[in-house]
Amino acid sequence: MNVLRRLQDYYWEKKTYMFVSILFLAIATALGLVYPKLLQILIDDVITPRNFELVPQLALAVVGVVTLKAIMQFLHGFFGARLGNFLAYRLRNACYEKLQFLSFRYYDTARTGDLMSRLTGDLEAIRLFIGFGFAQILNLFLMVGFGAAMMLSINWQLTLWTLITIPPLVFVAIRFESRIHPAFQEMRLALGSLTTAVQENVTGVRTVKAFAREPHEVGKFSLRNDRYKDNQLHASGLWSRYFPVMELLASGCAVLLLGVGGTMVIRGTLTIGELVAFFSLIWYIIGPMWGLGFHINNYTQSEASGERVLGILDRPIDVRDKENALALDPETVRGQVTFEKVGFAYGNKLHAVHDINLDAPPGKVIGLLGGTGAGKSTIIQLLMRAYDVTEGSIKFDGVDIRDLRVEDLRGQIATVFQETFLFSSTIKGNIGYGMNDVPMEDIVRAAKLAKAHDFIMEMKEGYDTVVGERGMGLSGGQKQRIAIARALLKNPKILILDDATSAVDMETEHEIQAGFQEVMKGRTTFIIAHRISSLRHADEILVLNEGHIVQRGRHEQLIAEPGPYQEVYNIQYADHIARTAEDEEGRGSL
Repeated sequence: MNVLRRLQDYYWEKKTYMFVSILFLAIATALGLVYPKLLQILIDDVITPRNFELVPQLALAVVGVVTLKAIMQFLHGFFGARLGNFLAYRLRNACYEKLQFLSFRYYDTARTGDLMSRLTGDLEAIRLFIGFGFAQILNLFLMVGFGAAMMLSINWQLTLWTLITIPPLVFVAIRFESRIHPAFQEMRLALGSLTTAVQENVTGVRTVKAFAREPHEVGKFSLRNDRYKDNQLHASGLWSRYFPVMELLASGCAVLLLGVGGTMVIRGTLTIGELVAFFSLIWYIIGPMWGLGFHINNYTQSEASGERVLGILDRPIDVRDKENALALDPETVRGQVTFEKVGFAYGNKLHAVHDINLDAPPGKVIGLLGGTGAGKSTIIQLLMRAYDVTEGSIKFDGVDIRDLRVEDLRGQIATVFQETFLFSSTIKGNIGYGMNDVPMEDIVRAAKLAKAHDFIMEMKEGYDTVVGERGMGLSGGQKQRIAIARALLKNPKILILDDATSAVDMETEHEIQAGFQEVMKGRTTFIIAHRISSLRHADEILVLNEGHIVQRGRHEQLIAEPGPYQEVYNIQYADHIARTAEDEEGRGSL
């Protein structure tokens, strides 16, 4: 119950629903004990003495008990459902909110399908147990207690004989619980893995088809499906061994009751009505024991699910505001960025960046160039506080960014990522994402700066065109230009372009770059690019290799000195250099 106690904050506010639900269930259970008593009266006081004038009264009593019990069960279900739904609502909101604020470090290893499984199947298992399962377990003890008390009131000797088989029933149920709980944990993990496989395949279906990897994906899914099936079969095997044993013990209890009780009737120490009532009451005890496995099943599923949900809720947020974090006033923000001996490492790995120093006053354009894994994106992520630096400091307008509110800091930064993400919404909604009540003319102006307006207007619905999931239906260049417009609309103090024009042709890139010249005025801009044409107008270019700055300077300086920058330039402009040399040679021969 430890897991459910830890979830108490999410349902205890509505504890009245729980208590009322349990109360009505207890009343319904107590009313159920009236049936055996009425049966005893029917046999001993009506049938045996042939006193049939009492039949109408007994019939009315049965109707009254049945009606009242039905009302109690309805109220139990009503309040139980309210409690379960309230819990699920609170938990779903809490999990989603936590996922919004968890750091990039968490998503480095998290699997989307597994998270979806936790927010759906696992939450549903918890809802059902808190809403109904918990009350049913308490009711089990009430049924045993009420039934035993009624039996003792009839004949204590027969009660003791009958209850001999109860301890073995309890022992088998407890042993079953100890084995079924790990099985359900494995089943939940297998289901999360299966969901992840489906999610990844649907998301990357174009890549799968492009490489004709359908058979491979089918095989990969089959392996995970086999694992889930094996877990299901293992749990089913435990159930198949549990039920026969419980049935044997329950049948033994009934046989013992008939044997001992029948002997008492023959001797005259027990009436036939009392024996029949006893036989009805014994199922009030055996029934809950028989269903103990079902309740254990629900409990173990909810506990395993609760552990997975708590895995999200208990996850620490690596990057969060300090207790007295400073707020930024948008009216006074200048946008100066300073890196002072900054170093950072992912987990136990070696430094991703080391000893990074730079000063970028407002209006300065910083270019970042380097191979894969050189540390370009890491520098940008550190500036956004996706991660916190492990060495040195990053300052924004002279203040360490760890002393600022994360929301305020990121509110002054607009990023265009290399991998463009668009939401399943209208083009207008995607450009205006994160902004409230944006005038249409501002959206159009941003789209024009990003050279997106023309192709948007060619669409039938224009800016009201709904793009597919992740921007399906648009080309890579079109998606990238919409993302650029989204960043420009934000009017940030810091603009980050992470290979923002990689998906557009050279002509469009030149047009966008020309638009950027106007946009960059007064803003601190960081440009990550593999094309030197995107960096040549930067005020300072940092060339990185294995997390270190190996060259820095303006374009004209760097191409004039031997080094990585000159090598990249020569590779990218080899044809241009060759043609220039040929032209000069031709002019010389003339």
